[in-house]
Amino acid sequence: MDALVVSKCNRLSGKIKLYGAKNAILPIIAACVLTSDEVQLCGCPHLSDIDDMLAIIASIGGNVRFDGEQIFVCCKAVNPYTIDYALMRKIRSSVFILGPLLSRCGEAEIALPGGCEIGQRPIDLHLDGLKSLGVSVQECSQKNTVSCKGLPRGGIVKLKYPSVGATENLMMAAAIGTKKTVIYGAAKEPEIVDLAMFLNTLGARVFGAGTDLIVVEGKGRLHGARYRSVPDRIVAGTYMAAVGAVGGDVYIEGAIGDHLDAALHKFRLMGMDIMEEQRGIRVRQNGRIKAVKQTVTLPYPGFPTDLQPLLVAALCSAEGESVVTETLFENRFRYVYQLERMGADVILDGCNSVIIKGRSLYGAEVYAQDLRGGAALVVAALTAEGQTTVNGVEYIDRGYQSLGDELNLLGANIKRLTLQ
Repeated sequence: MDALVVSKCNRLSGKIKLYGAKNAILPIIAACVLTSDEVQLCGCPHLSDIDDMLAIIASIGGNVRFDGEQIFVCCKAVNPYTIDYALMRKIRSSVFILGPLLSRCGEAEIALPGGCEIGQRPIDLHLDGLKSLGVSVQECSQKNTVSCKGLPRGGIVKLKYPSVGATENLMMAAAIGTKKTVIYGAAKEPEIVDLAMFLNTLGARVFGAGTDLIVVEGKGRLHGARYRSVPDRIVAGTYMAAVGAVGGDVYIEGAIGDHLDAALHKFRLMGMDIMEEQRGIRVRQNGRIKAVKQTVTLPYPGFPTDLQPLLVAALCSAEGESVVTETLFENRFRYVYQLERMGADVILDGCNSVIIKGRSLYGAEVYAQDLRGGAALVVAALTAEGQTTVNGVEYIDRGYQSLGDELNLLGANIKRLTLQ
């Protein structure tokens, strides 16, 4: 296990380039199962979640290769019954393999997915949607598995909640059928649009991505392609939160303002200078940021739940009192107890809100327990007097490529230690 030793930072400055978004690349890797031709994915970060998804593809017979920032996937033949259950249980995104396997093979058996313990994330919406497309579903509680049979035959799906994962799984399940699928109540995230663009690059016919109504006109065969995913908006927001916390002037190459409207609004309320440019976003902050009266996480285009911990970390040093409410995941605030180890004045108000009163922080030993909460501890540690040791770096590695090294390029002082 590794830890990051973070020293106080007075200012971040320079330029940082975004890689492709983790939350876009993971379903796209799964979608490679839909074609027997080779697919090349460009601009990919080295993340443990991506490594695990590639290993899942390999376990069903796919050939995978990571070369620099390029991923090559070729699924000439796949076996839906050789999937690695242990890998499935490691990451939440492993569920994305279900739709493509059903579309390609007409059958699949998967272990229920794992991932960060930020709250209940059942796959009922995925399974209910597949049932609407004519797939039979059998759950085995003893083995903690789901077995599905039947080629998705098209139809109408009405999602009870705009689930990103369910929307993506259903899009992939319908991509190579022979009939039309209509998804009502679809999620609208940029990663949904990105998956639709990728599928269409393979020859699929997906319309309406980015709205709550998506239509997939099944096409019998898809071909290979070369594709670059959308830049990671959550990583961009992480750098913005860090600049807000300690001050500075950072240009984030590749950041897309339209994907971050709700977050940019909050950062501007904090007093930050945000300049949206053609190829990125420049973020500047001088002096102490201001508190934000109320922030509520919501499905896109609302404030993203993945940036909630980063916002709270920055607000720990703000002038005044802020309130942040989480509406998506009930265990998102576990990291708050670690912030308190650094002297943060953060009070849980009920089970889904925190009240933050800005004050100076001090170094301490803290423990990451999930991906975004871990990154939030690093951002808070940049403001703390002395040194902070952030344990549990394996969680951070799931969504950030060498976060400490990247921040060091901007002037931070972060060392990675391998613990015995």
